[in-house]
Amino acid sequence: MSAINGFHHVAMRVADFDASVRFYTEALGMTPAHEWGEGDKRAVMLDAGGGSYIEVFAGGQAAEGSAALLHIALRTDDVDGAVERVRAAGAEITVEPKDVDIPSDPVFPVRIAFCKGPAGEIIEFFHEK
Repeated sequence: MSAINGFHHVAMRVADFDASVRFYTEALGMTPAHEWGEGDKRAVMLDAGGGSYIEVFAGGQAAEGSAALLHIALRTDDVDGAVERVRAAGAEITVEPKDVDIPSDPVFPVRIAFCKGPAGEIIEFFHEK
């Protein structure tokens, strides 16, 4: 029996807290589930649906991505629509929507795309076909 029963959250510390929260709430439609702290000690847990969250902490340094955080994969039924929403919000699309057959056994067909979030984080939109 596994002690792990699913994905709960990805946490990141960002330089521009307000811009990051605005991106995840306005462009991606997430809602704040829990908020705490003040100034550089602020944090919010954003509901990504299905019991998954993105936790955003203030007080980070400006950076291009993180070696510890490869990417955040967000489950969606509409990869193309998600890309258009983040593009309209000013995000850089690093991989346009495409169909991929992940060469597992059995083959795992998916539709994916990637963008950069406001803190330099890499976000993958992931749809299992």
